Amino acid sequence: MIDVALKLGVSDGRRRFDLDVAIASTAPVLALYGPSGAGKSLVLRAMAGLLRPQAGHVRVAGRTLFDSASGTDLPPRERGLGCMFQSYALFPHLNVRQNVAFGLTAWNRGLSQADAAVVDELIASFGLTAMAGSRPGTLSGGQQQRVALARALACKPQALLLDEPFAALNPALREQLRGELAAARARWAIPAVLVTHDVDDVLALADRVCVIDGGQVVREIDCRGGDNAQRLRARLYGLDDT
Repeated sequence: MIDVALKLGVSDGRRRFDLDVAIASTAPVLALYGPSGAGKSLVLRAMAGLLRPQAGHVRVAGRTLFDSASGTDLPPRERGLGCMFQSYALFPHLNVRQNVAFGLTAWNRGLSQADAAVVDELIASFGLTAMAGSRPGTLSGGQQQRVALARALACKPQALLLDEPFAALNPALREQLRGELAAARARWAIPAVLVTHDVDDVLALADRVCVIDGGQVVREIDCRGGDNAQRLRARLYGLDDT
């Protein structure tokens, strides 16, 4: 269960943007869809603990990660969320295996045998075994995305937060990796919140979508309700509200 209610304002000194959203969903994949600048990524950053809302709450799988009323505000590391950003945010000085294992290690210890087995399984499942010792700079965009997703899954998160995961890829590769992401998420049975402004991401992956514009949820759509792709596109664009 994803249960989010957020109120926050951000300003660069010249203009201000206000976000006021309430979202509750049990969908396996919830998409936050809308134009650039609508506030979608702010929702993800607040969920991850990278941005503190002025008011509201964030609850995932029954755990309260943030609640302004009670003063609860867990640090990012304790939230149990796996994050994958548009830039992938891989560490250039670490190899593939070290990147995947990063969230499982500490400065004073190495990987446990159990954690090492998880890392090896993820590397193999994403077809990265042959490049486990390679650094991100030598990998293709698609390979880097697989490393980032494996790293997000390594900590066995309660939910995945995916911020425009296909934006940096060419159209042909996007289609292939959408399928890989769907298969990986289903295999580990982890719910996901997907931020995107690409309707094809919604059609391929989402079970439910919240259309966000101007910092507010303007409509919610069940993507598995039997609509064909053409009608679902129309509903996403606000051309068919039936």
